[in-house]
Amino acid sequence: MSTTASHQPYDLNNPFLATLREYRLLNHAESEKETSHIVIDISGSGLSYNCGDSLGVYSTNRIEDVNHVLTALGASGEELVTLPKKDAPLTLRDALTSHLYFLAGPTKKLLTALKDKAFTPAEKARLEQLLDAEHAEATEKYFSVRHFADILEDFPGSRLTPQEFVAQCRRLSPRLYSIASSPTRYPQEVHLTVAAVRYQTLNRDRVGVASTWLSDRVPPFEAIVPVFVASSHFRLPANPDTDIIMVGPGTGVAPFRSFLQEREETKATGRNWLFFGAQRARMDYLYEEEFESMRASGHLTHLSLAWSRDQAKKVYVQDRMRENAAELWSWIKNGACFYVCGDKERMAKDVDAALHDIIATQGGMSPEAAVDFVKQLKKDKRYQRDVY
Repeated sequence: MSTTASHQPYDLNNPFLATLREYRLLNHAESEKETSHIVIDISGSGLSYNCGDSLGVYSTNRIEDVNHVLTALGASGEELVTLPKKDAPLTLRDALTSHLYFLAGPTKKLLTALKDKAFTPAEKARLEQLLDAEHAEATEKYFSVRHFADILEDFPGSRLTPQEFVAQCRRLSPRLYSIASSPTRYPQEVHLTVAAVRYQTLNRDRVGVASTWLSDRVPPFEAIVPVFVASSHFRLPANPDTDIIMVGPGTGVAPFRSFLQEREETKATGRNWLFFGAQRARMDYLYEEEFESMRASGHLTHLSLAWSRDQAKKVYVQDRMRENAAELWSWIKNGACFYVCGDKERMAKDVDAALHDIIATQGGMSPEAAVDFVKQLKKDKRYQRDVY
């Protein structure tokens, strides 16, 4: 496995302008999902990475989203504003395009600012109601379907100045993507597995900033993608003889593609077991040819697949774990490392519960003893999670 240099030439505050070399859709055209394989060329940067690291990507907002805010503010975009930690003023349009996040996630801070500027009694009363703790549930629902510009439109009489508005916004942060390639196999490239975020609320098309920037707005072969390598705790075992179990449904499979490529390149002798899941086998089997080739060659000792929409009863990766409980416990008991990557709200919790149950039942332990066993796995870095 490659070793990250002690001092990277580019970092969070000084990103490298990389080139998007390849963009390839991984889902079938009829799938409900839109997941892409993206190759970023980092040649000439001096950047290096390890399996388990992430690539930080700086993106910009869509022109239509910027214009939505400008219209709601009644601004031209040429107004000058200042941002924290920025010495020189910049135009409002530049601030909205490249520096501020103003889509989902407005807060009561914005409502308070609007209330202080309320022009009509009706608007002020409605804002006070939304700010009232007794209406917290209704306010949360109100926020859940609105972007900042939608709220400005709801209260046209409480018009903020451009400077007052930018003070309500968070900075546009880089998006971290788990690296899906082996540094030994691809030292001058970084591969990403990116799910485009697209949805509708209030009859408006909404998007994820970074995911659709990469898929829709970055021209190939132009050095305009600001990137840096973000080091991670998520690491392959130091001993190449160690068995590994990887649970990564959907885009959570990204680091495990990296792990498997690296173990193939370095001829690691430890066994590899991958649990992957998605909606439908025909449409959503990411990297199917590559993983099936690894299974055929024996590099993937086990490949456990779970498809939630291919049958009446939904099947998930944790269900496949329970079906293979005895062998899973045998691997863990004999020193295997267990990895999980993906959704932390549901999947990671369900996988963790399944792991505890398997250890308790197969290991003949009490629930309390199983908890202690898992704690020790974590302490020994044999249970690692990269969840988001």
